[in-house]
Amino acid sequence: MSSQLLMIEDDARLAQMVGEYLGQSGLVVTHRADGKTGLAELQGEGAGAVPDLVILDLMLPDIDGLEVCRRIRSLPAPTASVPVLMLTAKGDAMDRIIGLELGADDYLPKPFEPRELLARIRAILRRKVENASPNGKALRFGSLEIDRDARTVTVAGAPCELTSYQFDLLVALAERAGRVLTRDQIMEAVRGRELEAFDRSIDVHMGRIRAAIEVDAKDPKRILTVRGVGYVFARQQD
Repeated sequence: MSSQLLMIEDDARLAQMVGEYLGQSGLVVTHRADGKTGLAELQGEGAGAVPDLVILDLMLPDIDGLEVCRRIRSLPAPTASVPVLMLTAKGDAMDRIIGLELGADDYLPKPFEPRELLARIRAILRRKVENASPNGKALRFGSLEIDRDARTVTVAGAPCELTSYQFDLLVALAERAGRVLTRDQIMEAVRGRELEAFDRSIDVHMGRIRAAIEVDAKDPKRILTVRGVGYVFARQQD
């Protein structure tokens, strides 16, 4: 079955080019030209089905792309967890960081090569499949439970809100509990070696994961920072 993508982009020529290129690889792209109609599509006012991924432009004519991303993450499940790949024409890394903090899973600055866009999309979609547990077993660490099949995280039974990418980062760390991982190793575990890493993005995502699963994100007990090296997921927890 073909993966269904939603592209929210005001540049009609770019959207057509992307749609045709991705269509050659078996991906089906629905295009919406502004934030309002894009959000309406996600809320069931269009086709009604939750797409497998959203390609979201940062600069839109009505609603800022960052605001659209924030609103997507506030929608009811399962729409709220749809992966978001953010497109930006801005070169400032701070715009990318803000996008990641608001819940984007990945970013790609304009202009971009269609092949790189396809590679990033495939990496995101592949993670959703590869990180499902083959034996259906959940990972449990004290009150923290990570269900790889359902792609849900709970602490003492309460659900934790994570993006698709943040869930994959957490799984990568939890499956290697007790092992110190560098940022490069973490990126390789969830994205593959073929894509260039934006080093600061890992730190941004880790901050959001901690905010979701730690009792006190400023004094983490589950995901620990190893200064100058990377991160380690603690084996022993509450």
